[in-house]
Amino acid sequence: MADKERGVAPEQLTDGLLLKELEVIHRTRHETLLYGSEDALSTHTARMAALEGEYVRRHPERAQSPGRTRAGARARGGEECSGEQ
Repeated sequence: MADKERGVAPEQLTDGLLLKELEVIHRTRHETLLYGSEDALSTHTARMAALEGEYVRRHPERAQSPGRTRAGARARGGEECSGEQ
């Protein structure tokens, strides 16, 4: 997949270009959600999922902040943490 409309397939991107694509797509997400057509939002969503999926596939052992887990969110919200996720 290398057409202009969809971009380069995530698995074909170098690590540097993958990160750059992720930065751009996250930066444009809010505007697309608010002002994009249904087709634009659908395309944006599919591309973002593909890029994020590729990143996670390449970096399964990426650093994870305890505060970004369900248990961490419960702790921030004052809920008792049962240890389940």
